[in-house]
Amino acid sequence: MNAIAPQLSPVSVSALPSAEELDRALRDASPAEIIAAALKTVGRDKLAVVSSFGTESATLLKVMADVDPAIPVIFLDTGWLFEETLAYRDTLVATLGLKDVRSIKPAEETLSREDPERDLWFSDPDACCRIRKVEPLARALKPFDAWINGRKRFQGNARADIPVVEDDGARLKFNPFANVSREELDAIFVRAKLPRHPLAASGFLSVGCMPCTSRTAEGEDARAGRWRGRAKTECGIHTMKTS
Repeated sequence: MNAIAPQLSPVSVSALPSAEELDRALRDASPAEIIAAALKTVGRDKLAVVSSFGTESATLLKVMADVDPAIPVIFLDTGWLFEETLAYRDTLVATLGLKDVRSIKPAEETLSREDPERDLWFSDPDACCRIRKVEPLARALKPFDAWINGRKRFQGNARADIPVVEDDGARLKFNPFANVSREELDAIFVRAKLPRHPLAASGFLSVGCMPCTSRTAEGEDARAGRWRGRAKTECGIHTMKTS
């Protein structure tokens, strides 16, 4: 889908269809069709894409840009990101013509109070993710009725059974790449000639915050390098309510 969708009038939250209804209608739809449906359902002003600008992010952002490059994109700048990720963000913004990328940072007051030595990632990674990702995202999403993310079922663990559309407890949550395979993902990269994350060639198959990201060995799951050695597999933005 290459046509840019027109800006649509916002729909009141009470008038929105349920996540279950949307999931039934979209469970076999393409990523572009799902994003277009999200846009039609709530309107551009009430829809946001949340992107880490990680190793697989270019595919979601490319499909979104083909539908409407002015959909707001929320990027969580945690203060612990690789410089390569920040550079990749700028590259993709320019390459894809993204019109509204919002870099959201943790509250300085919270950092000073809860992580003054910047070592919370080591002693309590869940708390570190909460103040650097979960709370900033909840704040950033307040104006929106729905959000889009790039999770895929093939990533496994808690992601293996995600629906195409769900209710996160506060708003609609669209997972347009839920059904996409790794092969289909790679095909999008090749077909669109998308630039790869600078760290991908060095063995980083999934990139998050610097202290909690390591290279992935051959044969390992793509997300094995995240929080290595811990039971933790998610930062929390996909497991906690965003209200």
